[in-house]
Amino acid sequence: MQNAAEPRHFRRTVVQGQATSRKQPSMFNANKVREGLIALAFLAPSLLGISIFFLVPFADTIRRSFYDVRVVNFIGLESYSSVINNTAFRLAAANTAKFVAVCVPLLLLISLTTALLLRSIKPLGRIFKTSFLLPMAVPVASIVLLWQAMFNYGGIANGVLVWLGFTPIDFMATSSAFWVLIFTYLWKNNGYNMVLWLAGLDGISETLYEAARVDGANSFQAFRYITMPCLLPTVGIVTILSLLNSFKVFREAYLVAGAYPESDSIYLLQHLFNNWFQNLDISRLSAAAAMLAAVLLGIILLMRRTLDVDE
Repeated sequence: MQNAAEPRHFRRTVVQGQATSRKQPSMFNANKVREGLIALAFLAPSLLGISIFFLVPFADTIRRSFYDVRVVNFIGLESYSSVINNTAFRLAAANTAKFVAVCVPLLLLISLTTALLLRSIKPLGRIFKTSFLLPMAVPVASIVLLWQAMFNYGGIANGVLVWLGFTPIDFMATSSAFWVLIFTYLWKNNGYNMVLWLAGLDGISETLYEAARVDGANSFQAFRYITMPCLLPTVGIVTILSLLNSFKVFREAYLVAGAYPESDSIYLLQHLFNNWFQNLDISRLSAAAAMLAAVLLGIILLMRRTLDVDE
């Protein structure tokens, strides 16, 4: 009798356990759905703002690139063909590509070096960190005045050259204007990138460096085999932000040199877009903007894929 009662009780326990196991996945799914809805509610204001101020206008820009100026007649790829065959566009695109290719790698190298040097002098690092961040707080108008005082024909830079016995250079009317623009970009964005590098360096555990020192690794080996591999996620973020910030230097170049700079070396895509906008050439402006966005998106996706493969 006792042996007959035990299987019945055992079967009841098994049935209850199975019922509990069936409820757990459904409760888990319900929690996931609730968490997803909560996250969506928090993201909704940002997504709404991005959609209204960025995505919808950009979609309208792409639509306008296929129509004439009055947005009445469909002209297909005619605006794109006109942009590609435009001499000013080719000059501006070549100058912009050259500017990005030179200034972004230089900025990454200089800002990373600055961050490493600040970490090596920890007692004084905070003071120097503040000094490197000061250019970010300087208004654009003040930067323009400083630039004019430094690099005009009768400016401080030429005064130093004359004092050293060299011939003065008309920086803003020659190809030297390109390097002045590079210097301005590096000077203003070095502090911002330095902070990003420092955040990435702070995320690397000190125990890794201690273990490397115990194994006899020198500073260069620690940087190569510990610092750089751990900084790969930061490299992607800093590179993308540097690329995007390189298009913001137009304000300084425009305020100093105007819509048509004396030196063709600093005639950038932003100059071209500004001039087309003033002429209300909306169809070509929209086509050029769509092409630029496609190129930037392609570069960013390629960088992310390359960094993912490296990781």
